Amino acid sequence: MRLEDKVALITGAGSGIGRESALRFASEGAPVVAVDIADAAGEESVAMIHSQGGEAVFVHADVSSADDCQRMITAAEQTFGGLHILMNNAGIMHGDDGDAINTSEDVWDLTMAINLKGVFLGCKYGIPALRRSVVSGSTGASIINTASFVALMGAATPQVAYTASKGGVLALTRELAVTHARENIRVNALCPGPLHTRLLMDYLDTQQKKQRRLVHIPVGRFGLASEMANAALYLASDESSFTTGAEFVVDGGITAAYTTPE
Repeated sequence: MRLEDKVALITGAGSGIGRESALRFASEGAPVVAVDIADAAGEESVAMIHSQGGEAVFVHADVSSADDCQRMITAAEQTFGGLHILMNNAGIMHGDDGDAINTSEDVWDLTMAINLKGVFLGCKYGIPALRRSVVSGSTGASIINTASFVALMGAATPQVAYTASKGGVLALTRELAVTHARENIRVNALCPGPLHTRLLMDYLDTQQKKQRRLVHIPVGRFGLASEMANAALYLASDESSFTTGAEFVVDGGITAAYTTPE
């Protein structure tokens, strides 16, 4: 059990990377606080964990709300007695997010509020709880912020707000990693490549858009949310005790070979 005696909170746990990470963490012994704004989806993730013999509780929260973020952290401590792993994963990819000229301020503001401010608020209220749970001499606590490969390079299909928000997540991750390293709190960014999740498939809503993204991936396919969960498990576990401030890229090779085909 790689996460035995560690309490994990995961935002966006109702689907995609969040759900798969919740299931994976629970299978490794972690009680999970599954957070989502979609109640039915979040409750379904909890039911799936329970069906596998794990511990979990659902908390409704909008990560762009300070009150909601404070409440989800409180729920973790009150329900399971502490917090050791915080995965700030909730995010959106708005269908009207395009280039700078055509993206509205409303789309920009909403994307920033959830994708970047949500990570900030999770850390703002989560870090004090992690401090309370870190035992002297232990390998400490872990924060995992879900970023994206597009934070490291431009996207083939323009999505300026999403890309900028994920770039902000990387900068925030580095800052927090340096600030809290001596407190035994690791902070890393998971940078997935293009995944076969509803979030991306809804955004790449034509075969042309899908192919434009797919053609750049050396392994020749979209990734799976379960593959990201396995990467997150490493960052959550004591195996990553010397890993902090990292851009943990799991992208099928896309950042190594992002070229236009002949």
